[in-house]
Amino acid sequence: MLLRGRSVVLRPVTAADVPSLAAIRADPEVRRWWRGDDDLAAAVAADLADHDLTVYAIEHGGRVVGAIQWYAENDRDYRHASLDIFLDPAVRGAGLGGDAIRTLVRHLIDEHGHHRFTIDPAAANTPAIRAYAKVGFRPVGVLRRYERGADGRWHDGLLMDLLADELAD
Repeated sequence: MLLRGRSVVLRPVTAADVPSLAAIRADPEVRRWWRGDDDLAAAVAADLADHDLTVYAIEHGGRVVGAIQWYAENDRDYRHASLDIFLDPAVRGAGLGGDAIRTLVRHLIDEHGHHRFTIDPAAANTPAIRAYAKVGFRPVGVLRRYERGADGRWHDGLLMDLLADELAD
């Protein structure tokens, strides 16, 4: 299923996309936040093999420029969807990330009935936090010592959420 945004097309990732996505993840600006073992192709392939995760390639101008993925908490009392996204640094600043998020969130509202969404960037990832806020995500709180960094130390994350009726156009 293709999801069409204003500027991007989201489509299910295939094995043929693994080299392109691994190359984007290898860029130092992306790898800083989306680490992985030395074999990034294996890391991307592992995401594709995770049956709880749905991964879309983000296309712009016929070229894969990133990926966006989601998974659901299906306990009826806590139901929500969580998102993650990465983009080629060469296309940042053009609004493609926001377009991809809006497109996916609208799909999750319309087709899956989700009403709440979360995203959890590193607390130090100011550009990502600004981009998510433009779409309507709000900070919920700091996740202290949330993830281990490449330096071996624990770093904070920021939990952000969005309610369906807060999605900004």
